[in-house]
This record gives sequence, C-alpha cells and structure tokens, in this order.
Amino acid sequence: MNLNTKCIFFLNQPKQILSTFASLSSLNDKLSLDSSRTHFQMSHRISGQPSRRLVVSNAASSSPSLSGGFPDDGAQGKEEMEAETEQDPMNLADPDSCFCEFQGVHIHHKVFDPQTLSDDVSTPSLHAQETPKTEFPMILLHGFGASVFSWNRVMKPLARLVRSKVLAFDRPAFGLTSRIFHPFSGTANDAKPLNPYSMVYSVLTTLYFIDFLAADKAILVGHSAGCPIAVDSYFEAPERVAALILVAPAIFAPRPVATTDAGDNRGKEAPTTNFLGTLVELTKGVIRAILRVVTGMANMLNSLYKKALAAFLRSFLGVMLVRMAINKFGVTAVRNAWYDSKQVTDHVVQGYTKPLRAKGWDKALVEFTVATLTDNNGSEKKPPLSKRLQEIKCPVLIVTGDTDRIVPAWNAERLARAIPGSVFEVIKKCGHLPQEEKPDEFISIVAKFLGNAFGGSQQVDLKFQGIVS
Repeated sequence: MNLNTKCIFFLNQPKQILSTFASLSSLNDKLSLDSSRTHFQMSHRISGQPSRRLVVSNAASSSPSLSGGFPDDGAQGKEEMEAETEQDPMNLADPDSCFCEFQGVHIHHKVFDPQTLSDDVSTPSLHAQETPKTEFPMILLHGFGASVFSWNRVMKPLARLVRSKVLAFDRPAFGLTSRIFHPFSGTANDAKPLNPYSMVYSVLTTLYFIDFLAADKAILVGHSAGCPIAVDSYFEAPERVAALILVAPAIFAPRPVATTDAGDNRGKEAPTTNFLGTLVELTKGVIRAILRVVTGMANMLNSLYKKALAAFLRSFLGVMLVRMAINKFGVTAVRNAWYDSKQVTDHVVQGYTKPLRAKGWDKALVEFTVATLTDNNGSEKKPPLSKRLQEIKCPVLIVTGDTDRIVPAWNAERLARAIPGSVFEVIKKCGHLPQEEKPDEFISIVAKFLGNAFGGSQQVDLKFQGIVS
C-alpha cells in the first residue's frame, strides 16, 4: 500500500480513524484447540506448505457490551468485563464459522455454496435465465476495522447470483483470525519471515483462497481498505482475477489529466518560444536533482520517525490509548459510518464489538498499524498504485454511497475515471457501507454489472423478501 493510499483512510478523516477502531477484533494467540468442539481436515497446499481447515461445530454466543469497551460500573464490573475480553476466539465463533491455517495463522472465514442453500432462506429471488453467466467464485475482502460480519447481508444473495461459492475471511488483526505476537513464522528458506499484518500477506492469502476454492479465477470484492488488497492481488496474479468490484474504495485516486486543444500546433512555435521552453526544461532538471537530494533526507528522517512511532505504539501507553479510543468512541463511530444511524441496530453493534472480547485485540491492532506505516511492500521498486490503475484490464465495478463520510464519493468517481472501462455506480442516501445499509440496491448493481461483463440478461429481476436470514 503506497503512502497516498494510506492517507485516504488514516489522515484525511481523523475522526473516522476512531470509527474504524470500533469494529476491531482480535484472536487468542493460543493455538491449542479443544477437540470436543472442533475437527480438522487437511486442505489445500500453497508453496509446498500444508494448510489445515478447522470447522466449528459448536460455538457459544453471548451478547457483548454495546459500549465497545468497559462499562463504568465499578471495579467488579470492570473485572468481569476484562474476563470477557480474554476469551478464546473459538468461543466467539458462529456455528458456520471455519478456520484454516496459512503461514502459521488460523484464518477465520465463511463459505456459502448455492447448491447447499435451502429454498426457504430469505434471499432475493433470482431466475436462472436472468442471472449472469459467470459461475466464478467470489472472495470478499473487508475494510479496516471490519470483519466477515460486514458481508453477512449479501453473502447468500451473491452466492445465488454467481451460482458459485462465495467466501469471506478475516484478515489478521481483525475478526476472529488468530493474532501472532511472537517472531513471525516462515519456512526455513525465508530470509525474512512474512509479517501476517502486512499487505503482502493479505494478498497471498487472497490468492490462496482462490486455490482453496479449486478455481482458476475468482471475482474479488473489496470494501474500503479491502480494495487495495483486491487491486494488488490482481497485479500479483492478473490471470487469477475474473473481475474487480470495489466498494467505497480507500484508494487515493489520481487527479484527472487536463487536456488541451493545442495538440495540432506542436512543433510550430516561434524560435523564441522554443528557446524559452528549453530553458524551462533545464530549470526543471536542476529542480528535480535538488528534490532527489531533499527526498533522500526526508526519507531518512521519515524512517527514524516511523521507528520511534512504532516503539511508542508498542509501549504500554500506546496500547492503553488504543483501548481508551475504542471505549470512548467505538459505538458512535460505527453509527457514523451509516447514512441513517437509526438503522444501526443492536445486532449490528454486537457484530462489530463482539470480536473485542477476544484476547490480544489491542496489541494486534498496534501491530497492524506498525506494519501499515513501515511496510513498503516493495513499493520502492514499482510505481505507486495510483499510477498503475490504467494497467487494469479485467472488468471493474466501483460502488459508493453518496453520503460517505469516510471515503468521499468524489474520490470514487475520480478512481473510476482512472481505470479504463470501469463502471461507476452511486447509491443514494447511503454512507460508507452500501452492502450493509442498502443491500438490495447493492446486489442489483452487482447483478447488472456481471450480466454486462460476462453475458446473461442485462435486466436482472431481483425480488427481495428481506435479505437477513
């Protein structure tokens, strides 16, 4: 993730940094599992490393505090709440939760298969002749501070729509995926172990799940900070990505290039004009040389600053500040991500705050933040993401809410202009979470896009009876 991409989320909206904290979840780093609750199945391999799949067959569920933190009800209440926040994530998992091991991390995910969905499920009514002829599986990538929960309202409809499996997984530091705090594990041949909180790890995990689904290609759907992962996954293996769907994308869009009508008169300037132009170019060359020196010094200072910031964040005080921010602003921030905060029910709040009860969520968030600030992902060897957008060749859909307070709609529109042939759709009276706040319209837009991109009826008739089962 380049610096511009990070800024669109972390710097442009300071209040929203806290909003994303609210939905953070963490996983117990204890990898010992009770065999009475779980069973393992050997799954796919990647890069010669075995991966184990864990299916939760019985999980407890209890209501978390809606405050997103400790209630102010005395020492005894705080002690009880602290005990609740030290739970094994397996106790927080849903009955349909699954876990698989990749690079030493237990990744929480859910899979919906249209062939196993019952007919009485309250989902859109899709006629076979009206659905897009894709049959590509779909992988959903959540945003910063979110989890698999943020896709709950659309996973089943999407599975019926694409007539293939739909999978969503929690990235490390979020949801119920395990947290790693010891030195990052890797193979014996790794010169530098892979950081599970890095962008590279998320990209490799995404590609791993394409293999996991036994597919040659998949449709990648990213939301907010999940969009850079989707796009980077495309650049890592474009032959594995059938299409990209970017929802409220937290990708810094380049400014549109101004065009002029003077193209036909090039080379016809007067001699004086040519001389001045040459002088200007020489001046620019000198300025660029000076800027290279200044940039080198700035990078050195920036590196020192990042190291100091990382040390502070990992300190006891830094971790406590993270907890304080969530305790104070958590639920309010979740509501602020919606256009209509009245739609944020207790069920939604619980879905976002439940993972905060798992052990080590605060330290994991710190590690993710440090990785985001310090990991260049090899960006010094390639142009920033914003300058590579025009290289995308697969079908692209960009969806945004007209009242997105976190990533403004104008940035999404500018992003669509930067990607050749992309489709841009705006959902009215919608905030940062179209797939949650306006699932009906979201599915309709996706259906139309896939129909145009892969064939099938362009007018998909969707009859919703209520999406949430």
